[in-house]
Amino acid sequence: MLVAPGSSKLGNTTIGSPRPGTPTIGGPTTLPGPFAPRQLWRVDEALAAADRETGLTFSVYVGDLEGLTREAAERLHAQLGDHAHCTVLMAVSPNQKVLEIVTGSEARRAIPDRVCALAVLSMTAAFEGGDLAGGLVTGLRMLADQARH
Repeated sequence: MLVAPGSSKLGNTTIGSPRPGTPTIGGPTTLPGPFAPRQLWRVDEALAAADRETGLTFSVYVGDLEGLTREAAERLHAQLGDHAHCTVLMAVSPNQKVLEIVTGSEARRAIPDRVCALAVLSMTAAFEGGDLAGGLVTGLRMLADQARH
């Protein structure tokens, strides 16, 4: 699931509804964000592959994180409700230059913190090069690869 809040300062892109069975965090279908349709498709395909190949649920949030960024990301993760334990949330705030990865208890067993840290390094390198979608896809693939092992 890809979520971008209405408070983002990055323009608008429209996508379809989330994949069936995917928990949502309030999800409008018109999402503010920096993605072209092809980029949205790439990220959604990476999300679908990660979900399918691992049995976990991966979510991406792009937008400002209010207050302390880690706590804001954890609040977003908690909004996933009954599915939070098996969900990985990648929360990215381009305006704040912040990336947080939050894993539920089940997801954490499959994806240790050190793997999340490596994914953050790879994603940050892509973000610094101006490739937000590519960084998200790279991070999703790295985390899913770990969860499959």
